[in-house]
Amino acid sequence: MPLRDNVGVKKLKSDKNLPSVDIRIDQTFKRSLQPLLGDVPWDVAFEPKGVLLERVRQVAGAGERPLVPLLVGLDYDDAMALLASLDKIPAELSLLLFTPDAETIPPVERYEIADFIPKRSPAKTKAISLTRAAIHTTRRAEMNRLATMSQAQGAHLRELNEIGAALSSERNLDRLLELIVTKLRGMLSCDAGSLYLIERNENSPEPATLFFKVAQNDTLEGEFKAFRMPINRQSISGYVALTGNILQIPDVYELGSDVEYQFNKAFDQSTGYRSKSQLVVPMINHKDEIIGVVQLINKKKDASTKLKDHGVVAEQVIDFTDEDREMASSVASQAAVAIENAELYESIQRQFESFITASVSAIEQRDPTTAGHSERVATLTVGLATAVNMEFSGPLEDVTFTREQMQEIQYAALLHDFGKIGVKEDVLIKAKKLYPFDLRHIEDRFRLIRKTMELQTARQVIDRFLNVSHDEAIRNMKILHGELEGELRKLETYLAMVREANEPKVLPEAAAGGLKEMIDMLVPDPDGHDIPFLTQEEYINLSIPKGSLNDSERLEIESHVSHTYKFLQLIPWTKDLRGVADIAYGHHEKLDGTGYPRGVKAEKIPVQTRMMTVSDIFDALTATDRPYKRALSVERALDILQMEVKEGKIDGELFRIFCEARVFEMVPAGQNGP
Repeated sequence: MPLRDNVGVKKLKSDKNLPSVDIRIDQTFKRSLQPLLGDVPWDVAFEPKGVLLERVRQVAGAGERPLVPLLVGLDYDDAMALLASLDKIPAELSLLLFTPDAETIPPVERYEIADFIPKRSPAKTKAISLTRAAIHTTRRAEMNRLATMSQAQGAHLRELNEIGAALSSERNLDRLLELIVTKLRGMLSCDAGSLYLIERNENSPEPATLFFKVAQNDTLEGEFKAFRMPINRQSISGYVALTGNILQIPDVYELGSDVEYQFNKAFDQSTGYRSKSQLVVPMINHKDEIIGVVQLINKKKDASTKLKDHGVVAEQVIDFTDEDREMASSVASQAAVAIENAELYESIQRQFESFITASVSAIEQRDPTTAGHSERVATLTVGLATAVNMEFSGPLEDVTFTREQMQEIQYAALLHDFGKIGVKEDVLIKAKKLYPFDLRHIEDRFRLIRKTMELQTARQVIDRFLNVSHDEAIRNMKILHGELEGELRKLETYLAMVREANEPKVLPEAAAGGLKEMIDMLVPDPDGHDIPFLTQEEYINLSIPKGSLNDSERLEIESHVSHTYKFLQLIPWTKDLRGVADIAYGHHEKLDGTGYPRGVKAEKIPVQTRMMTVSDIFDALTATDRPYKRALSVERALDILQMEVKEGKIDGELFRIFCEARVFEMVPAGQNGP
């Protein structure tokens, strides 16, 4: 309801700071109001009713906003008819209604009705009503202005919070720098913007430089090359970087002669662009150090407008405001903190990746025969994960890996064999069924057996010459030498069997029989002690049906998975990487439970681990650097993996993607294998 309290008109008239209000009244009421206008502290204009009605329609309908709050005085019936035809009256417009008498004034809830004046009321009452209506009009406009300002400030605060959240969540430095410029340009409606970082080298006498890292321009297309420039007071950005002052420039082509900095026109001249208004803000960290500069260029009335020519620039580009300055300064402060956090994160990440590289190097130094295996498995597994992300149908359509999960997969794959560092080195690098020193012992023993056989024959020959005739001794010597040659040939055959059986392949049946014979064969040494051709332990190792490891050695090798898990569990991984240990733990598990070390089945094997299993088996089959086996061709390796799928050991869907996306081509493989 309009206010009904009395107004001190004389007091208002003496107030030199009265709010402005534009009062326009139907000229029909001019005669009755003219005498009292001296008591009203505002000018009053009288206009034809039609003009006033049209003016109200323009303000209400066309969205025009008067610069000064407008109070329009109309006949009650005319005003009611007008209000019925309008949806909304803007806050800058109020109506003063003239009624037939005081008794006909209805209760009104509409705030655009400032007051009522009964036509037959005394002059003093009319003056008070008119003054009260003017005050209502100014207050309503001011309240709306404050509400709008409050909404804008609230929106700005929300925007600042959103920007702060976005900046704090971005850890990639390059993306962060782009985001800073993008957010500031969007918030302040800028056509272009750039960002410079200050580069300092504490170990070099060279002065710091400005590194031009980001450039964005809505009007111009194309990439901008990064470059470095000296920091000095002659350039706009250099001046801000040195002084920390904010520059708010209406037109960079009209800099005064009293300023130290100058605008470099080279870019504009080479591209035809017209730089005009600029806001250049330093980025200052929590230590009050300037770490960079943000340069915002050409604030526009309409953010979507392209500044294709100088005429559009003149029409569209406006000055940056003090509010823009405060907003940009606030975001620049947040940006400085975010940049330092991103740089710190990248530094920690580089250190951590160096640690992983060193760990992989340590593995390879202990087991040079598998050098490059960890990197290849990581490449294949990440490649397979990328291909899974592209699946938009089938069992894996809902499986998607984020950037952080990709890194988690990569680290797990790089470190999946780190536990080999806890495996005995002789077992780790065992290439054949016997260790080299064991084979040398057998070869030395066979040489001793040979010498023993030769010595026994020589003694027999001497005995013949001492106890029988010369001719008979000669005949016996020939017989004994013949027998010796036969035994020595047999001895060489046995040694050849040992060497053949020592290879890490399926043991031939003949060799298996020969090995069994040698267990029971004994030769007395010169001291009368029996020398076995083979010991029981040597026989067991040489009888390994496939590969180079016996049961205890295979368990020792398989323990590397548990060592890996225990080692990775000791690392304080970040939240994004906490699954590294679990992913690596299961890379030798099989879906049917026949894997190791836990023998878990499909439901307990993460999809990331299943991908690594496919990659690990493929690389092990095709690797050309294993001395204990020949590399298989890609085709043969894929056939073996397909058999594993049919037997329910590895994930068939992942293997399908591995083949269809040709992930296996991401690493060099044994193309010349059988």
